[in-house]
Amino acid sequence: MTASRNYTAETKDNPDRKYFYGFDYDVMHPFMLKSFLPHFRGDSILELGSFEGQFTQRLLPYFNDITCVEASDEAVKKAKNLLENQPVQFHSDLFENVMLPKKYNNIIMTHVLEHVSDPVAVLKRVNNEWLADGGRFFLVCPNANAPSRQIAVKMGLISHNAAVTEGERQHGHHSTYSLDTLEREARAAGLNVIFRTGIFFKALANFQFDRILQTDIISPEYLEGCYQLGHLYPDLCASIFLLCEKGK
Repeated sequence: MTASRNYTAETKDNPDRKYFYGFDYDVMHPFMLKSFLPHFRGDSILELGSFEGQFTQRLLPYFNDITCVEASDEAVKKAKNLLENQPVQFHSDLFENVMLPKKYNNIIMTHVLEHVSDPVAVLKRVNNEWLADGGRFFLVCPNANAPSRQIAVKMGLISHNAAVTEGERQHGHHSTYSLDTLEREARAAGLNVIFRTGIFFKALANFQFDRILQTDIISPEYLEGCYQLGHLYPDLCASIFLLCEKGK
């Protein structure tokens, strides 16, 4: 990330895509949390890239010490309003610049690393400065190989699986990761990757899910089935997830 970027402007919807879809809030957020829960350690958590606090809100039942770092001043303001009187500390700053007072048992970064211009440098800060010994780092990114994206390639809508589209570029994306390239970044930063999987088998685009979720065509049981199927086919999921520990 660089100081010349307008992080608030990057969070605005553009003609090509929304910054967040109902699918993100209503489907992916619950399944991300479900994937994380068995691996949480202790009662402190650092959320890197908290946006407007919707996922932070889901963490409240599990932690009494939550710290958030977010580059968009406007997003932080909205998050503070949403989480007023809750045990959450906010830092409106860049990952490259922020100074945090301690180490954390849990650190999460969900759909954020693709926005970072120097991901290895930021992940090194996670490993060297912020992650406690015995702690866990939860790294989740959109998956270049999601079937919905591969279908878009075959339709001629994007050039290749890992392409950064114009709409994504306007939202500050620098990369589109697959499991191998995401793990490359984590290992280059010194992190120890102990588990890798996918979250939610996904054959439809986000906007298609938003429309179909307004009907009775898809049931909660169907969504749960897609989540479970994702464990069998992680490379065909909406998101990819690396669980990391502190490396030397």
